[in-house]
Amino acid sequence: MDRKNYRTHVLVCAGTGCVSNGSLNIKSALEEELKKHGLDGEVQVIVTGCQGFCERGPIAIVQPDDVFYQSLTLKDIPPLVEEHFLKGRPYKKCMYVPGKKEDAIPKMMDIDFFKHQMLVVLRNRGRMDPEKIDEYIAFDGYRGLAKALTSMTPDEIIEEISASGLRGRGGAGFPAAMKWRFAQKADSDVKYLICNADEGDPGAYMDRSVLEADPHAVLEGMTIGAKAIGAVKGFIYVRDEYPLAVDRIKKAIEQAKDYGLLGENILDTGFDFDVEVIRGGGAFVCGEETALMASIEGQPGRPRSRPPFPAERGLWGKPTNINNVETWANVPIIIHRGAEWYATLGTEKSKGTKVFSLVGKINNSGLVEVPMGIPLREIIYGIGGGIPGGKAFKAVQSGGPSGGCIPASLLDLPVDYEKLAEAGAIMGSGGLIVMDEETCMVDVALYFINFLVDESCGKCTPCRVGLVRMKEILERIVAGEGTESDIGSLEALAHTIKNSALCGLGNTAPNPVLTTLKYFKEEYEAHIRDHRCPAGVCKALITHRIDPEKCTGCTVCARNCPVDAISGERKQPHVIDIELCTQCGSCREACKFDAIIVE
Repeated sequence: MDRKNYRTHVLVCAGTGCVSNGSLNIKSALEEELKKHGLDGEVQVIVTGCQGFCERGPIAIVQPDDVFYQSLTLKDIPPLVEEHFLKGRPYKKCMYVPGKKEDAIPKMMDIDFFKHQMLVVLRNRGRMDPEKIDEYIAFDGYRGLAKALTSMTPDEIIEEISASGLRGRGGAGFPAAMKWRFAQKADSDVKYLICNADEGDPGAYMDRSVLEADPHAVLEGMTIGAKAIGAVKGFIYVRDEYPLAVDRIKKAIEQAKDYGLLGENILDTGFDFDVEVIRGGGAFVCGEETALMASIEGQPGRPRSRPPFPAERGLWGKPTNINNVETWANVPIIIHRGAEWYATLGTEKSKGTKVFSLVGKINNSGLVEVPMGIPLREIIYGIGGGIPGGKAFKAVQSGGPSGGCIPASLLDLPVDYEKLAEAGAIMGSGGLIVMDEETCMVDVALYFINFLVDESCGKCTPCRVGLVRMKEILERIVAGEGTESDIGSLEALAHTIKNSALCGLGNTAPNPVLTTLKYFKEEYEAHIRDHRCPAGVCKALITHRIDPEKCTGCTVCARNCPVDAISGERKQPHVIDIELCTQCGSCREACKFDAIIVE
């Protein structure tokens, strides 16, 4: 790879979010415009994986100037090229502006969203073409593998991972080296290794983004792991809804084979290891490792009881080690830079960094990587920029559907495995869904239980029956038909499911209910005793009306009402026909004068 002929590089994000917003067309337009001005020999346009700030896409970064451009359109390309590359000054229209009255910030690392992060897993984010192995190698790619295969024994590899303190990033946080050791010691002529890329949590896309942006890091980590445990074959189990990730990891496999970094006799060391991509059908339960293995074998994706554990009896009855995408992506840099370096990151028991998808009621949504132990406040207000519209932060859901809701009173909670568990939540694979004051926590609990009911495999009674009973109780409460005994029934059901479900997903399924009851019990009581939804969300418990003192008669609410329930003359206060109103809230969202009142 030779970039010496170019004075400037434009790195265009080609992660799923930006591609869906037309970033590949932006790339083509940039190349055409640069060529028109005779700059194509001086400025190189490169596509990268996800650059993280997903809501601002399409994104482009100009290096070495570190200038960040956001929300690009085809109309922006001619003036951008003229301003930046001909006149030598950044194009202000597409710069990042953190607030209406604040000045634009041209440089990427001056933006709060980026400057508070620490990149380890996402170390190559936005700086290389993920479809070119040469670029990965240029950024120290495969140096960890070379070290592991030529100067380390399997025991030494596992000891290095152990000393680093790396814990599995798929949810439970089990020590990676301990898992590897179990598989290594298992007596078998054939062993397998799996990369779990079947993230099914609503709002989560960490694994997808890593596979899209840095597929060789995952392959390198898997190959090092295979050497450590003695595996002959690896499988990457990835959701079928991730076509771009599938395409890039398959290209990476072929490139690695061409370079002698995968397949037979890797780096002339006599070590053989191959990887196959398996496309999952999108079942949430297949994120559980025994269900995932059943799916790979061609069986229905249902968990099985343990023991035996996969390290003893996994795929086709052979010892199998399973880690997720983020875990494998950590391995090469640990081997390359050393366990001592990695162990300085994070907390005493939770080492390294964690990748999160930060979504929901947050100003800056996207993919972030932070050191373990960082306070929630720094993620939500430092990186995330706080809550839109100046509204109050209410809670954050951590750990996906089986995670828990952490309230505002715990904003200074350090984010690590132990502290989240103490709060009733879990790390999970890394989803953070932020909620503001207008979020009903009873409705949130119902949403996640609904999801889990739909995704349950139905194999064990606690999930198959217990979750449905919880759903029915929650539906009664949001409909204004709840009774005083429902809270006790929910708690009893939750503990029964938690203690008796077959798999880890079932054991954690009650967490949304348990944490909302723990921290927001007054909302349940308001729904039941007062027949009132404090957040103004549950339709059966609210009424919309218009404040005549604030209404300007602009007619916007009437034009947005789907059932024509609002009437009134222009420039005169309007009224809502309660008989026709469906309490959908369209009028409240459309009104610019806060004239819509929810009672």
